[in-house]
Amino acid sequence: MPINLSKGQKVNLTKGNPGLKNIMIGLGWDVNAFDSGADFDLDASAFMVDSTGKCPSDKEFIFYGNLEHTSGAIKHMGDNLTGSGDGDDEQIEIDLTMVPDNISRIAFTVTIYEADKRNQNFGQVSNSFIRVVNETSGDEIIRYDLGEDFSIETAIVVGELYKHNGEWKFNAIGSGFQGGLAALCGHYGIEVE
Repeated sequence: MPINLSKGQKVNLTKGNPGLKNIMIGLGWDVNAFDSGADFDLDASAFMVDSTGKCPSDKEFIFYGNLEHTSGAIKHMGDNLTGSGDGDDEQIEIDLTMVPDNISRIAFTVTIYEADKRNQNFGQVSNSFIRVVNETSGDEIIRYDLGEDFSIETAIVVGELYKHNGEWKFNAIGSGFQGGLAALCGHYGIEVE
């Protein structure tokens, strides 16, 4: 049975799962039943940050335009343009043993593509979740359902993996940003055009 987390809750991933190496982060959402005149294209991203809380370079920003980190530690499984259907809408695979030593946290985010232009925000999205799956066994270890805490936000930091005393832990964050992907990039020290 997965551990269901609430906002702000932290759980140790590796302590209860000795030998945990390969995990899959699944992110999913549904769009509320009304028409904004354009499809909703939500995008999952991962920011690999060091002890300063920033990405050392733009190579540590994993998203639809940079699907794999040079270390091979993180792979984004591709962009889902509609979010239709059940289950995960986007997935990110992680090999915990290959995460570079200088990386202390991996933040998982969801943004709405062209939200301002399409007049869209997370108040129009429901059933958002993140889950952590042990890829070897297929077991879901952690699940965090975000609930409906958002209105005008166009970007969300959903949760993060972080290293503490040699153990990997997961923190359910669920904090919203306005300004979409550009605001998140600025927060994590990535320059955007």
